[in-house]
Amino acid sequence: MSRIGNKPILLPADVTVTVNNHTVSAKGPKGELSFDFDNSLEIVVEEKEVLVKRPSDSKWEKTIHGTTRALVHNMIVGVSQGFTKTLEINGVGYRAALQGKQLIVNAGYSHTCDFDIPEGLTVELPKNTIIKISGIDKQLVGQFAAEVRECRKPEPYKGKGIKYSDEHVRRKEGKTAKK
Repeated sequence: MSRIGNKPILLPADVTVTVNNHTVSAKGPKGELSFDFDNSLEIVVEEKEVLVKRPSDSKWEKTIHGTTRALVHNMIVGVSQGFTKTLEINGVGYRAALQGKQLIVNAGYSHTCDFDIPEGLTVELPKNTIIKISGIDKQLVGQFAAEVRECRKPEPYKGKGIKYSDEHVRRKEGKTAKK
């Protein structure tokens, strides 16, 4: 039984949620998101909360129940507060720059890694070694941050590369010479 799926989602005062023909839409101060959910589930919007209900305990409905509740919750949090991922670049000469709608990362290769910033995301560079990616869609923010990190993952010996700000890179000891 999904315990996550049974929890009610509390609605902030400035967010409105509407359900129309197996499509749930959330509108808030940051923007608007919509999601098509499985037709076997039912989403009920009450005054200050949203409930996701399943009609039976079949395996498929149990599987999709908690996932749907989490996706609706992420929509509500996204349109009210938004999501942010922060990346740190470590390494001599490693840096990032913005050119229009492109993020250009110099990560120690003979070429730069160029990323087109998706619609709906904002990218800020407080320093040339810190990248802040923010938006209302949690999946889009996480996917773009993962693509930027993939350019040069952090390596365990010197710690060079692109890492999340809250990520801990486990360091290894290098080879030692015989005495």
